Amino acid sequence: MRKTTIWQTTRKALTVSALAAMVTGGALLAGGTASAATTLANACGGTVNGGIGDTVAITGSSVKELVRAGAREAGTLALYDVAANDIAKVNTISVGTIPNAAGGSVQGEAIGAAVRQAVKNTKSWGLGLDPEKTLDSIKHKVAGSCGLTTVATNYVAPALPTPGTTGPQQGGTGGGTHALPSTPNLLPGGSNNGTGHAPPRDYGNLPVAQPGVAVAPGVRYPANSPLPGEGAPQYGLPGEGQAGQGPDVRNAGNAEALATDGMPGDVQLPMLLAVLVLAGVTAALVRTWVLRRVS
Repeated sequence: MRKTTIWQTTRKALTVSALAAMVTGGALLAGGTASAATTLANACGGTVNGGIGDTVAITGSSVKELVRAGAREAGTLALYDVAANDIAKVNTISVGTIPNAAGGSVQGEAIGAAVRQAVKNTKSWGLGLDPEKTLDSIKHKVAGSCGLTTVATNYVAPALPTPGTTGPQQGGTGGGTHALPSTPNLLPGGSNNGTGHAPPRDYGNLPVAQPGVAVAPGVRYPANSPLPGEGAPQYGLPGEGQAGQGPDVRNAGNAEALATDGMPGDVQLPMLLAVLVLAGVTAALVRTWVLRRVS
């Protein structure tokens, strides 16, 4: 009886352990499926294609020569060949991710920082007397020579709004959105709240020119008749043949000449006095100038 109890207890424990193992394994499998993939580029420059969220990585061998040059230019007596061979053994160096956009980029600064850390993790003996200075030189060399353009292969552009709609508006009983067309709210008279104009619907109140009868110029103005507004034809000297008017009256109307005293060429007394005074003043000035110059 005791052996049976022990066996039942052991069997229950094994069953629970198996179920736990199955659940854990399923979770691990599910986690591995959901994790993002890694897109490996063959070089540190150019274009790399991948899914949104994928990790972008490069190989150590793709930056081997850049690490060699950076270590050599550091001035730390670095064994640059050793450092280059050590980084070439690194299979994957993560430098960024593919964004949720049609196109993106991984800047050279990010690639340089990732390569610097990867060289440091190799614990290479070829970093010279000042390893940190050598690593900074390698980072600067890689950053100035690398740069990747990313393309998301599964990117879907957002839908554009339908032309002629004002955007989503609430409506219906289901709580959904409906796009209503945008129509102008024209008031009677062809205006939109004072902000627009529309042509009138009725043109009956506009004035219309009545058609006339065209008359030939020869009929309107005969050859021997005066023009409209012109009097009878004049012949000879002005004033001849006009009764009741003297020879001083011209065609311009009944103008009369104003009477004047004396002949037109007479010199009046005020003018004569002014001339005499001016002559006297001029003579006095001339005399004064002459006497002053003689003295």
